[in-house]
Amino acid sequence: MKVGIIGSGGREHALCHALKKSDKIKEIYCFPGNAGTAKIAQNISLDLQDFNNLKEFIFLKKIDLIVVGPEKPLVDGIVDFLEKQNIKVFGPNKIAAQLEGSKIFTKNLCNKYKIPTAKFGIFTNKEDANIFLNSSNFPLVIKADGLASGKGVYICEKKNKAIEAINEIFDGKFGDAKNLLIEEFLEGEEMSYFVISDGKTIKNFGTAQDHKRVLEGDKGKNTGGMGAYSPSRLISDSLDKKIINKIIKPTLRGLKELGATYKGFLYAGLMIIKNEPYLIEYNVRMGDPECQTILPKLNSDLLEIIISCCDGSLDKTKINWHDKKSLSIVLCSKGYPDEFEKNIPIKKLNQIKIRDNMFCYHAGTKIIKNEVCSIGGRVLNFVCLSESFKESRNEILNTLNLLSWENGFFRKDIGYKVINE
Repeated sequence: MKVGIIGSGGREHALCHALKKSDKIKEIYCFPGNAGTAKIAQNISLDLQDFNNLKEFIFLKKIDLIVVGPEKPLVDGIVDFLEKQNIKVFGPNKIAAQLEGSKIFTKNLCNKYKIPTAKFGIFTNKEDANIFLNSSNFPLVIKADGLASGKGVYICEKKNKAIEAINEIFDGKFGDAKNLLIEEFLEGEEMSYFVISDGKTIKNFGTAQDHKRVLEGDKGKNTGGMGAYSPSRLISDSLDKKIINKIIKPTLRGLKELGATYKGFLYAGLMIIKNEPYLIEYNVRMGDPECQTILPKLNSDLLEIIISCCDGSLDKTKINWHDKKSLSIVLCSKGYPDEFEKNIPIKKLNQIKIRDNMFCYHAGTKIIKNEVCSIGGRVLNFVCLSESFKESRNEILNTLNLLSWENGFFRKDIGYKVINE
């Protein structure tokens, strides 16, 4: 079987690595992939804005299945396009992808189906948003509507920070976001909750906690994710049932009434308050770096799971997991999430020995003149499976110290809430 994976990040390298284990797969193509996927697949550079380019390549190489990693092609309707060509594709269609494509779409769905979430207001211009601040209690959460690569969220302790956030969003910092949300601040602990669906059946696909802030102690600017650990310390049977019954099922029912069945990964970003779940946001794909953290725990054939979702037979497919603790740390380019240098060689990478319980997933990398070089803000993901989060973190930190990449930095405190020093 031939499989194509769309995307270039750590998530896509993790998907590629997991799929490569299947003895049913003959070839994997990555569009465009990175230096890590280049070692186990064929990287193909195509203009993915033009879906016809991809379609022609799929027919040329007789690719049997397309797996969509990032959110933008999903929101742009790539699944609808490929399905019309009778190409098997894994991911939600354009209507369902609005769960991530528009925060306002999701909030309105929450209102209609009584899904627990923060109280909110929708604003289409600076003036109305700033007037609302005058009668608001702080802190507040301000979010750009639309895709923002995990960075369009501001937690504002004071009014001046809220005004700054409103200005940045409406001045185009996050592309074509024309609206914003102002939400009440929920005091609790976050959790990333994943399911997989074939449109009829939903199955759990793990939990995690990521660290979005760039600095240790969860301080500084928001990033795409500096690391994560799995499972979340918060999950329990009772909480799991509440999440499924109060959040996931009503959401999928609401989509069905809009004429969309949900097929693919669904990632619910939750706030847990006194063992009660509140929806913060949805992502319509695996998270990054949560995907890299969760997939090494999978003890089933990922290809079989994905095919069963495409064919509507997920109810007959078992998903088994290793009973281990998984933790990931992201190595970033100095300057991230602001300006950073590109095309910097990672000199010692080939000298680092990765143990059987460890994984190195590439993200912002490219092979230039036979050297692995950094081309992105988040460069490499180091993941370790072990009996404890502390052991996993220590093994990764030792590896990062051996790598000693002068142009990079990383957080040394990933998982600090679950690790007793």
